[in-house]
Amino acid sequence: MVIEEITGRIARDLEHLKQFTATPGNGCTRLPFTKEARQAVDYLKELMKDSGLEVSEDAAGNVIGVLKGEDPDAPCVMMGSHYDSVYNGGDYDGIAGVICAIEVARLLKEEGITPKRNFVAVGFCDEEGTRFGTGYFGSGAMLGHRDVEYTKKFSDKDGVSIYDAMKEYGLDPEKVGEAAWEEGKIGSFLEAHIEQGPVLDAENTEIGLVDCIVGIQRYMVTVNGRADHAGTTPMDMRKDAVDAATKVISKIADWAREKADGTVATVGYINTVPGGMNIVAEKVEFTVDIRSRNNDNINDIAARIKKALEREVKEFNGSFEIVNKLTITPVELSEEMLDIMENGCKERGYTYKRMLSGAGHDALEIGQVLPTVMLFVPSKEGRSHCPVEFTKYSDFAKAAVIMQSLAKELLLK
Repeated sequence: MVIEEITGRIARDLEHLKQFTATPGNGCTRLPFTKEARQAVDYLKELMKDSGLEVSEDAAGNVIGVLKGEDPDAPCVMMGSHYDSVYNGGDYDGIAGVICAIEVARLLKEEGITPKRNFVAVGFCDEEGTRFGTGYFGSGAMLGHRDVEYTKKFSDKDGVSIYDAMKEYGLDPEKVGEAAWEEGKIGSFLEAHIEQGPVLDAENTEIGLVDCIVGIQRYMVTVNGRADHAGTTPMDMRKDAVDAATKVISKIADWAREKADGTVATVGYINTVPGGMNIVAEKVEFTVDIRSRNNDNINDIAARIKKALEREVKEFNGSFEIVNKLTITPVELSEEMLDIMENGCKERGYTYKRMLSGAGHDALEIGQVLPTVMLFVPSKEGRSHCPVEFTKYSDFAKAAVIMQSLAKELLLK
């Protein structure tokens, strides 16, 4: 099939999916276990069925399409990404990788090959972790890393737990463990994704071959002080939670800069309680997201944060809590599959480069335990997690072509 036809099909599917957002006209907001997520899943099921796949939805909310091979019990080749988004995000982050997986299935069928093993296209639920402050829910569940206790542990900003959200969505959280695949059933995992950074676009490079995904640790920090009058409480008699929290926050970015090696640290959310202009804060909540390809760098920054918090709250006899929301180690991706994709790029004359992923993906969770590879396509000006996120549909078509070539080689082994 010519690249123009592939581009047209991908464009049709992604344009249709744009309507499933809670913020029309202001980016994609498709949080897990919401009406918008259900609409997207139902459409993905239709696409999979129309592409000749056997379709199901598992106990964690993942949507799965299977192209049957000669030996369905052999370790499958799985490809996919996530269908959820951040608040007011872009129209391609995650979901384009699901559409590319479905397109690869179409191309495999159209070529008429008989795979020796199953090809499985997947749309994962809640990779972003935006709603519950976690991440990789669907892919983690598939690996057996999520259970019913996990669903009760985390809640959204309105106090709705994953457990309750799943029930409202029509899933049974008591059965989330049933989403786990038996060990050995998944042979390899492939993921296509927008870069979410400026490198490929700036260098006018068509394909990014990802050789490493950074590790991530996420924390929710609460600093406890005492509420007092802003005008009548002397500075040396305050238990000011903001004063203590901000002294720690101000150092975090510099600690990441010291590490270099692609290390980054972000405080993305801050909340003060009670939040009045004329009230000394009783409590401050803030998040920390630390990423690096070197796990020692992440651990050291996390340790520094804890030590600094201990020092600052001791000054006024306050307290703090620090809750780990996510810990995932860096992962080196499959050299064998990278080589196959590199050869595919050379055969088709596509420009490419090997590169690091500074963003986490389902491939990061899955790559901890299974042979995994990622392919990036350019993001215009590196913009992502925002409404102006943009990638040309023809770039997704090139990704599908390279991934189909890789999948075919794996399926015929």
